[in-house]
Amino acid sequence: MYPRISDLFQDLFGVTLPFPIYSFGAMVAAAVLVAAWLSGKELDRKYRLGLLPGVMMPERGNAQEAKGKGKRKKKAARPRMVEQPPSVIMGTVTLIAMVAGFLGARLFHILENFGAFIQDPWDMLWANGGFTFYGGLILAGVSIAWYVRKKGMRVPVVADALAPGLMIAYGIGRIGCHLAGDKDWGITADLAAKPDWLPMWLWAETYPQNLAGIDLSNAPVYPTPIYEFVMAALLFAVLWGVRKHPFLAGWLFSCYLFLNGLERFIIEKIRVNNEFQLFGVVFTQAEMIALALMLAGAIGMWRTWKRVDRGAADVSAPTTQPAPAS
Repeated sequence: MYPRISDLFQDLFGVTLPFPIYSFGAMVAAAVLVAAWLSGKELDRKYRLGLLPGVMMPERGNAQEAKGKGKRKKKAARPRMVEQPPSVIMGTVTLIAMVAGFLGARLFHILENFGAFIQDPWDMLWANGGFTFYGGLILAGVSIAWYVRKKGMRVPVVADALAPGLMIAYGIGRIGCHLAGDKDWGITADLAAKPDWLPMWLWAETYPQNLAGIDLSNAPVYPTPIYEFVMAALLFAVLWGVRKHPFLAGWLFSCYLFLNGLERFIIEKIRVNNEFQLFGVVFTQAEMIALALMLAGAIGMWRTWKRVDRGAADVSAPTTQPAPAS
């Protein structure tokens, strides 16, 4: 394992970087870039279909201030506004997702491990690991929805465009968890049950040099981050394949919610996590949220299960008039 990619450079090329590059952070950055690129392509495709309005932006190269005559200067000229495809908002959306996602992921991790937080709050706040995906998803989702509405776009349409990218980004992020060894692994692997055809590294892993500093050499665990990456890649292929569905806006994102919850609920059965008990039922925070997502996704798909004639104008989409040029 290489919790720091800078260590990999050291071993392969003998190059010592002046600062450490952590595997988890690098993979999260890669996940964000891939998701932003895919989402931008989908936003522009929906724009070309008339499902999304454009974004009014100042024309490039337009003079911001007229030249003065003599000692008196003219009043600053208003820049000419032109319509741009909606992918231009992806820079801001990405920034919102990163900031809100980080805060939400850390907050949910603290809530899940509140006892440890009370004992050493400073260490948990600034630890290299310790993030809960669903916390980031929820807070980032709410923040992005607010920004999208502010831009005059329909949240369900934008959510559909983001869904495939979110799924593959989740899988790429899990590779970061695997490389870092931040305790997002499975329970102790049953070595006797390993199929002969399956490589050992896909069945049991000891995570040497993991960030948690836990010795697993005598009790290898299931490498669940790899399993989640594989499942996320397959589910991304499904979402990408049906992204041109004939149903109402919001159906694809509802499908994403259901599949994401289903994947996480399944993996929790062999994953190490803090458990809670309510009315005699033992469950993890992730299982509870996964069930909620599955329920929300199922209800959302049912409510949007209505065919729409894409050949006609989408009457549910807002109409915006370009700002007058000056």
